[in-house]
Amino acid sequence: MNNVARTCLAAALFGLAVQPAVAEGDADAGRRKAETCLGCHASPTAENVYPMYRVPKVGGQHAAYLISALKAYRDGLRPHPTMHANAASLSDQDIEDIAAFFAASE
Repeated sequence: MNNVARTCLAAALFGLAVQPAVAEGDADAGRRKAETCLGCHASPTAENVYPMYRVPKVGGQHAAYLISALKAYRDGLRPHPTMHANAASLSDQDIEDIAAFFAASE
């Protein structure tokens, strides 16, 4: 099996593995849980002060990616103090709900 085929297979298996988690997310509950997220991630002009970079707008992003990213921030695997502080108290269900909300948003 060549590298392209392996990559495609891995992506397909990853998609299947996270599909149940995405299906469990409740976008309405996520809207309420994402209130603190919206101050930065719903603004087209939000910037991080140091180091200077634009804060990503996450509306419309794939739920599986958002779930993975939020869990990594929560668990300290992605280093960003503000995101870790915001995600540290989130349960898996909270993360799935927030991801469902943002995935359905623009």
